[in-house]
Amino acid sequence: MVYAFVQDVPINEELYRRIVEELGPEPMEGSLLHLCVRRPDGGLRYIDVWTDEQACARAFDERIHPAVDRAFGGSRPGAEPTVDRLEVIDASGALLPL
Repeated sequence: MVYAFVQDVPINEELYRRIVEELGPEPMEGSLLHLCVRRPDGGLRYIDVWTDEQACARAFDERIHPAVDRAFGGSRPGAEPTVDRLEVIDASGALLPL
């Protein structure tokens, strides 16, 4: 089964674009879907689906946190936004392995 979560982040689109640039074009191993949407009350919401929790943790350690640090000019804010794990009942689609 897959690992999925939703995370609300208090950033704007400009900062999000800088983070994406810092991540570079290489796909992240284990990432099946990253969806970023604007929240009506401000900020952004990430919805992510990974092959497994370990792949997600590696990507955060090796790529995502360093990219966020660079986008924030050296170090990201001290408090990490809350990650709400999603209990996946069913997952299907072209990106998911059979």
